[in-house]
Amino acid sequence: MIEELQKYISESLFQAVAEVSRRRGEAVYLIGGNVRDIILGRLSKDTDFVVIGNGIDFAHDVAAALGSQKNARFYGQFGTAMIRYKDHAVEFVGARKESYQHLSRKPEVSPGTLSDDQRRRDFTINSLAVSLNEHDFGQLIDPFNGLKDIEQKIIRTPLDPDITYSDDPLRMMRAIRFATQLGFSIHPGSLQAINRNKNRIRIISIERITDELNKIMLASKPSEGFLLLSKTGLLPIIFPQLAALQGVETINGKSHKDNFLHTLEVLDNLSRHTDNLWLRWAALLHDIAKPPTKKFDPQTGWTFHGHEMRGVKMSASIFKELKLPLNEPLKFVQKMVLLHLRPIVLAQEEVTDSAVRRLLFDAGDDIDSLMMLCEADITTKNEYKIKKYRDNFQLVREKLREIEVKDRLRNWQPPVDGQMIMDAFGLKPGKEVGLIKTAIREAILDGIIGNNFEEAYAFMKAEGERLNLTYRENH
Repeated sequence: MIEELQKYISESLFQAVAEVSRRRGEAVYLIGGNVRDIILGRLSKDTDFVVIGNGIDFAHDVAAALGSQKNARFYGQFGTAMIRYKDHAVEFVGARKESYQHLSRKPEVSPGTLSDDQRRRDFTINSLAVSLNEHDFGQLIDPFNGLKDIEQKIIRTPLDPDITYSDDPLRMMRAIRFATQLGFSIHPGSLQAINRNKNRIRIISIERITDELNKIMLASKPSEGFLLLSKTGLLPIIFPQLAALQGVETINGKSHKDNFLHTLEVLDNLSRHTDNLWLRWAALLHDIAKPPTKKFDPQTGWTFHGHEMRGVKMSASIFKELKLPLNEPLKFVQKMVLLHLRPIVLAQEEVTDSAVRRLLFDAGDDIDSLMMLCEADITTKNEYKIKKYRDNFQLVREKLREIEVKDRLRNWQPPVDGQMIMDAFGLKPGKEVGLIKTAIREAILDGIIGNNFEEAYAFMKAEGERLNLTYRENH
């Protein structure tokens, strides 16, 4: 491992940093997540250096040595500097120690030693440092056994976890995020400390919480993160609507499935096929309205009628609460939530051209995403049902391709628009125009007429006649 580190730090950036260190007589160390990722063999574009001295002055000299003065930014109030070098974001900061007030996660900062700086780090795996100094170039400084924790795949805090999490409660989210991203486990003592300190998360801004949630969502197996959020008691605080999906209720021997575990299984199924963050959010929210729509019928058992429509409204409120974007990403998620049952119903019944046309019309360019979500929604353990659904979904996909070629309904535009209807019958905008437009659309979707101008225009004339409108021959 040390050999890999030494090979990595022999690159031009690190040689320049080492030369500035020698010239200024100030010690400098590669530190944090970059060291961790090199050891794990992960690609990292964020490179952090800690300087035993003035980090900004040191960064000025490095920027000059690299010819990157134009790509350097200096933040005096924070004592940090950032240099863009090739495809790396390179940060310099003076070594510091921190102390916290109970009602804030913003620390009081003072100059410190390398040891002080390593002690303030969130986890042992992020406290590793590599010397770039002449006398011990390439030496790993590991006072908290971070290397051993990397080897054993453990997330642990350098200090007492209660102090670490109380000082900066966002670290509780970060612990879960790192465990999810890296496939590590959280040390039992640390996990218990998160549960004890969970209510401290309330002092963290929702934007920072959501940033960690999105990183969990983009992990290869995001369910691990949400299970940890549930286990530690953080989930009901930061995402009560998702926590409400948990549990199974039984009446007269009839039970419904645990919709929380089902949702996580759908999310994992989908995540094996796409990195699309918003499609993953659609998977997380597709059944979000099942708790408020749950009813028990003595004859049929548990029902969740209308949960897709209620889910559209809940998605909007959740996006607003979590400060997620309220433009195209929300519209996409709402469309997926609203339509997620449609292909499943098709896969259970005979696949008619009319039903497929309507699905393609409503989904538009998002049809492929919708089909991917619906296939991920197959979580039954019954092998016969799995095969049946998959075979039928394949039939739906074939019908979609066939009708797409024949009827061109993806992102459909009416071949006869409202202005043409008004011109043809001398109408102003009003009820009759809407009725004729709807009739043309339904006729195309039902296959009564083709999706072309000639047939649609002829149908329009006939529909106008049915409504007792006078067609203007020479309009």
